[in-house]
Amino acid sequence: MKKPINNNLTSFEDHLNQQYGKRGTPEREKFEEGFEAFKLGAMIQELRIESGLTQQQLADKCGTTKTYISRIENNASDIRLSTLMRIVREGFGRHLRLSI
Repeated sequence: MKKPINNNLTSFEDHLNQQYGKRGTPEREKFEEGFEAFKLGAMIQELRIESGLTQQQLADKCGTTKTYISRIENNASDIRLSTLMRIVREGFGRHLRLSI
């Protein structure tokens, strides 16, 4: 027996439009900025784990605190570009590239 097709599916973009408004609206832009910060924290955490570092070890390499690294990874802190560059350079031995 075939399962019935669900014609009530909503795309993720449509869901975001319904929840936060279309791109360019203040509420949607606030959501998008928060999502970018979340992704940044997740990327730092992934790099740290791949590098076999604890939060304390990464903090020591970068001259910051374990608490600050934790706050970045958990999207609880805004991060300055200079600090992000230092974490990537000194903590991971990599270079940060940005694109707009």
